[in-house]
Amino acid sequence: LRTVTGVQTCALPIFAAETGQKITPLAFLVKAAVEALKAFPHFNASLSGDQLVLKKYFHIGVAVSGPKGLVVPVLRDAGRHDPAALRQAIDTLTTQARNRTVPLTELRGQSITLSNFGALAGRYASLAIMPPQVAILGAGRARPELRASNGQPSIRRVLPLSLTFDHRVVSGGEAARFLQAVITDLERPA
Repeated sequence: LRTVTGVQTCALPIFAAETGQKITPLAFLVKAAVEALKAFPHFNASLSGDQLVLKKYFHIGVAVSGPKGLVVPVLRDAGRHDPAALRQAIDTLTTQARNRTVPLTELRGQSITLSNFGALAGRYASLAIMPPQVAILGAGRARPELRASNGQPSIRRVLPLSLTFDHRVVSGGEAARFLQAVITDLERPA
């Protein structure tokens, strides 16, 4: 398995639902990952021996650190949910993962895994792919930074992203475009 990790940063807007409920950046990251998977189908695949299996669904694994180790429950059909519904689903799966009550059926079949290692104080990471997946996308700790916006300096909340991918399946150029698609979607949520 030959893997490569690329790192980029993304300026995040502040997110809140119309109800006033705070929506975590992870919910928007899930949505952005689904859109990027649609645009770059080789990331929405698995490698079975020498056979590449392209998936027609968008199941996103969310890495959850708990008292007894890492668990990766799966958000099924993540593209069908709005960010508020995704946040609720993520909260439910996170609670189940930490309590070790996630059904075994909800621990398999992800298209890609997201790791929010920033919640544990990390800024950057080289993540490991769990075969047969092709990639894992990680989010570091967001923090305010001075950035230029329309030629003017401003303080923006910046999120570092790490993408580790299987170089047997996707090229570095495809990975860069995939990561840029995620960033574009996060910086300009619809």
